[in-house]
Amino acid sequence: MTSLSIDADIKAKWADGHSSYSPGTTEELALIGIDLLVKELGIEAAQQFINQVFERYRIVAAEHTQ
Repeated sequence: MTSLSIDADIKAKWADGHSSYSPGTTEELALIGIDLLVKELGIEAAQQFINQVFERYRIVAAEHTQ
């Protein structure tokens, strides 16, 4: 397993406010991304998008095991 360090300053702005994030790990970055995706698309659309991403990785993994 590799060690990864993230140095990011994320600012998200909406008509009714804003949020700032400073993730330090890939897990924190993923949670922030998912949170923003849900706020933008809603739960069902965000879940469909995430499922598409996972399906792409399932296909790639299956191709490597053949």
